[in-house]
Amino acid sequence: MDMAVFSDIHGNYVAFEQCVNYSLACNIHTFIFLGDYLGEFPYPQKTMELIYALKEKETCFFVRGNKEDYWISRRYDNNCEWKDGNSTVGALQYCYDHLTPKELDFFQSLSISQEIRFENISTILACHGSPNRNNEKMLPDDGPTKQLLKDCVYPYILCGHTHLQGVIKYGDKVVLNPGAVGVPLHSGGKAQFMILHQNMQEWSYEFISMDYDKRKVIQEMQESGLEKRAPYWTQVTKHLILTGEVSHGTVLAKAMHLCKAETGKSNWYNVPDPYWEKAIAELLT
Repeated sequence: MDMAVFSDIHGNYVAFEQCVNYSLACNIHTFIFLGDYLGEFPYPQKTMELIYALKEKETCFFVRGNKEDYWISRRYDNNCEWKDGNSTVGALQYCYDHLTPKELDFFQSLSISQEIRFENISTILACHGSPNRNNEKMLPDDGPTKQLLKDCVYPYILCGHTHLQGVIKYGDKVVLNPGAVGVPLHSGGKAQFMILHQNMQEWSYEFISMDYDKRKVIQEMQESGLEKRAPYWTQVTKHLILTGEVSHGTVLAKAMHLCKAETGKSNWYNVPDPYWEKAIAELLT
């Protein structure tokens, strides 16, 4: 048995479709999704259509990422401060405006972790961040990660969230991160995922990196109106998919730092654009 593992698609359906087609061509019919299905990219419904098609035809497992928590919270927040044209949350509002009750119900149905068990082979625990919190990063040489693995009863843990493809080993426990389909870090701009291969009673892994049509993605950012609704956030997205370097979180943290240094305060969801512009000038050029 082989399984494809996808994480952090973030709505990049062009990259996602390429990864799915590769998997199907390898005769893979079991898929594990580690959350953050939507986020930075135009036409989020196209990502969901691909997911629904796989869900209908193939064996699929899903967990909820921290991005899904944003959509769920927004569903019930009548006083939400998200605004169009705001570089921090404009992309979130764009995405939410394209969601239907079907997507929101689907996201709400998901747990933050799921046990994946097959007969005569080691059980897997799938999560987005960590088994405890979907916004917690599992990192190498990290004290909390080591403690979590020490306490964990599962030999294999699949996680995403960091957008970094890699392996963490601690004792007899193995953490596998497939990287990100949509906005991977340190990937040279290539979409990333992972294939698990059954090897007797254990699993072996194969990391995959794939190029895709980035020109189409960038063109659709403009024609969809997303770039206008989240101008600086979209600049970071373009740079990230082309180079694989400098995350949105890094640029946001810099913009917040500049804002606080000048004004004495800074809220992550409402950083004025001049500070985004300064942060981008420092970090992306």
